[in-house]
Amino acid sequence: MSADFEHARLSLGARLRELRTDAGVNGRDLAARLDWPASKVSKLEHGKQAPTPEELQAWAEAVGRPEAAAELKLRLQGLGVRYRTWTRVLAGGHLGRQEVGVRRSRATTVTTGYEPAVVPGIFQIAGYARHVLTHASSLHGGPGDIDEGVRARLKRQDCLYHPTKRFRFVMSEAALYVRICPPEVLAAQLDRLGGLLGLDTVELGIVPLGAPVTVVPKHGFWIYDNRFVTVETWNAEMWLDQSSDIELYRKVWEKQHEAAVYGHAAHRLIARARSTLAAG
Repeated sequence: MSADFEHARLSLGARLRELRTDAGVNGRDLAARLDWPASKVSKLEHGKQAPTPEELQAWAEAVGRPEAAAELKLRLQGLGVRYRTWTRVLAGGHLGRQEVGVRRSRATTVTTGYEPAVVPGIFQIAGYARHVLTHASSLHGGPGDIDEGVRARLKRQDCLYHPTKRFRFVMSEAALYVRICPPEVLAAQLDRLGGLLGLDTVELGIVPLGAPVTVVPKHGFWIYDNRFVTVETWNAEMWLDQSSDIELYRKVWEKQHEAAVYGHAAHRLIARARSTLAAG
C-alpha cells in the first residue's frame, strides 16, 4: 500500500467517524442500523478496510446525512489517485472528467479558487469551454468527446444559483485577454463574467495588471470547503487533503484576494478588456 493510498483511506475513515459522532450515534448502534458486524464500522473508521460506494451511501443515510454520500464517494474515488497525469485522466474522455467536477461542486458549500490565465471552468460559456477542452485534447490526446465534455461542464453551473452555495474566485486580469478562442467568443465570455458579478452566490475578484502582490502566481487551484484542494499543472491534476496543504493554498488565495478588486472596479476591468476586442 502506498503512503498516499494509506493517507487517503485514513482520511476517509476519519470523515466517516466525524459524521457518525455528529449524529450522536455510537459504533455499535450504527452497525445495528446497517445490519453489519460492529467490527466493520471500526475497520472502516480506522482505515483498515475500504468501503464500497453502496456502503458509503448506506452510512450517510444511517446517520441522517444522505447529502454527504456524494462527498464520500468522491473521496473513495481519490483513494490512491492523489496525482493523475492528464494523459491518464483524458484517456477516458472529457465526459467522465467533467462529471467528476459536477459531483465535486454539488458536494461542496464554499468553492474557493484562483486562476491566473483562464476563466474559471464554472463560469465558462459553451463556446469558450469548447476551445479549452479542444486545446487539452490536442496536448494530451484522448477520445476527443468535446461536445459531451462541454455539456457536462455546463451542468456544473446549476450550482451557481443554489442559495446555500458560495463561489469565491480570484483571477488575473491577464486571463481576460488570453486568446484561447476567437475574439467573438471571448467577447461573449467577458459579457458572461460581467453578468456574474451581480449574483449573490458569486464573489469574483480580478487582480489588475501591475498590482503589487506578495505571492507570485504560479498555477490555478480550487479549494473545496476545507476538505481538499485540486491543483492543475501542465502534466497532471493533484488532490491535496492534508491540513497543512489546505492551509497553504488558502493563504496563497488570501494574498491574491488582497490584491484583487471587486464590484464596480472589477466590472471596469472586464469592460476595458471587452473594448479592446471591439476595437480590434
